[in-house]
Amino acid sequence: MSENVAPATVYFCPRITADNLVNVYNALGRQARGRVAIKLSTGEAGNPNHLSVDVIKRLVHLVEGTIVECNTAYEGRRCNAADHLQTAAEHGFTAIAEVDIMDADGDVALPVRNGRHLKENYVGKNWLNYDFTIVLSHFKGHPMAGFGGALKNVAIGMASAEGKAWIHTAGASRTVPVDWSNVPPQNDFLESMAEACESVFDRAGENILYISVANNLSVDCDCVAEPETIHMEDIGILASLDPVALDSACVDMVYNSPDPGKSHLIERMESRGATHILDYAEQLGLGTRKYRIVNVEPAAVDAAF
Repeated sequence: MSENVAPATVYFCPRITADNLVNVYNALGRQARGRVAIKLSTGEAGNPNHLSVDVIKRLVHLVEGTIVECNTAYEGRRCNAADHLQTAAEHGFTAIAEVDIMDADGDVALPVRNGRHLKENYVGKNWLNYDFTIVLSHFKGHPMAGFGGALKNVAIGMASAEGKAWIHTAGASRTVPVDWSNVPPQNDFLESMAEACESVFDRAGENILYISVANNLSVDCDCVAEPETIHMEDIGILASLDPVALDSACVDMVYNSPDPGKSHLIERMESRGATHILDYAEQLGLGTRKYRIVNVEPAAVDAAF
C-alpha cells in the first residue's frame, strides 16, 4: 500500500459496557441496514471468555441483527449445526437473537482476486442472505494465529468447516477434520487468512464494519475448551471501518499497556509471527496499518461486566 495513504480512524472506549458498545458503533457513522449479520464467536463449550451477552445484546437489538457462525474444522461441540446451536444456547446467545449456523446446508465459493495461495474462499452459504455484516470480534490470543481479531473473525469465522480446512492448509485440502500434523508454513497460513478476507470484503463492499472487544485476554482463543489463565487486564472497545487498522491498534495497545501481564500474550503473538497477517493484508490493499485513535467518551451510567 502506498505510503501516501491517510491513517484510518480507530475509535476507542476503555470501559466495556453495553452503552459504550453502542456509542462506539454510532461513532463509526455507518448504519447497519436491512438484514444484518453479526459475526462473532459463540465460544467452545467450557470456555467462559467469549463476548458477554449482557454487553452485546443492546447493539444486537438496536440493529435487529442475527448472530451468525460457521461450524469448526476440528472435533468438538461446534463441528455440526445441532451441537453448535446447543452450545450457543448454553452461552446465552440464542436468548438474545436468532443464531444462524451459515454452513448448516453447505457453502459457496467467493473468488480471491490476488491470491498467492487461494483462488477461492468457501464461506457459509447463508451469508449471502444478509445485506450488512457487523464483524464483532473478541480480541485475544490464538494458539495458531498468535492473536484473533477482526481479520481472523472474517477469514476463519465466516468460512465453512471445509473452508476453514482450506485456509489452514493454504488451499491444499478441504478435508474435515484437519490433519494438524500436516499444515503449511506459518506465513502461508497467515497469508491465506488475509486472502480469504479479500474475497469477503470484495463481496461486502461498504456494507460491513468492524468492532473488537479487547478483554479476557488469554493467549488462547474462544475455540479452546480449556483456555490458559488470563494474565493481563482488559483494554476496552475499539472499532473502525478499516479492519487492518483495527487489528493493528489492538496489537499496539497490548504492547503499550503498562500491565506486566502483557508479556504472556506478547510471547504468543511473537512466537507465531502474528503481525505478518497485518503486513500482508496491507500489501493486498485490504487496509492500512497507519491509524489515529479517536476517544469515545464513556457513558455516564452503565453496568460494566
